Amino acid sequence: MNIVLFEADEIDQILPSSDERSVHILEVLRRDIGDTFDAGIIDGPRGKGTLVSNGSDGLELDFSWDDSTPPSLRPIDLIIGLSRPQTNRKILQEATALGARSMNFVRTERGEASYARSRLWSTGEWRRHLVAGAAQAFTTRLPRVTFGEGLEDSVGKKPPGARCIAFDNYESPHGLAHYLTSPEERCREIVLSFGSERGWTGIERDLLRRAGFLFAHLGERPLRTETAITAGLAITMALTQPQA
Repeated sequence: MNIVLFEADEIDQILPSSDERSVHILEVLRRDIGDTFDAGIIDGPRGKGTLVSNGSDGLELDFSWDDSTPPSLRPIDLIIGLSRPQTNRKILQEATALGARSMNFVRTERGEASYARSRLWSTGEWRRHLVAGAAQAFTTRLPRVTFGEGLEDSVGKKPPGARCIAFDNYESPHGLAHYLTSPEERCREIVLSFGSERGWTGIERDLLRRAGFLFAHLGERPLRTETAITAGLAITMALTQPQA
């Protein structure tokens, strides 16, 4: 982790010795009493933490915060067909690190219904992967995440006027860059939609078309779901980067 993140209610508490952040501060960063490290409050400011003491109960820390907060997330939303929990864990962390504004994991015709009931979602584990992604990217911002909604309900909530792109290896006439090269795209909200691990059905393609989605591909090679999402999001981020 490139920044150690805390919930707002943890700031005045002892950080238990068993907490992975304590281990990181002591064993990875090799901080001693009086040393500082980069710290942040989730969805709040960044600043410096100072190791005050290391007792039997854990670490006593002190914090000083910058006046400014990290910038808002870019207006890029993801609709993702629910996949296996191990795949979703990778997506949650990598899409957060890249800076997606939201992730909506939806039920699809070819996805297993049981995926929405996995421990990843039922225990709240998913949020831990967001925090890990944000810590990697040196930010405190976390994306919004929903799961278990149907595809039709999800596409019906897309922002008005957004550029909507669905990825498909079979019925996409153009690569992703074809839709994102004009200057006005830098100012638009963008929705990227990815099927589950076995892709879209014909009915789902028709639904996406009616909702205004354009179909794009990422090249001729079939990619794993998590790889396609990472590549599609990274390309979109690069092509729509606001001009300085």
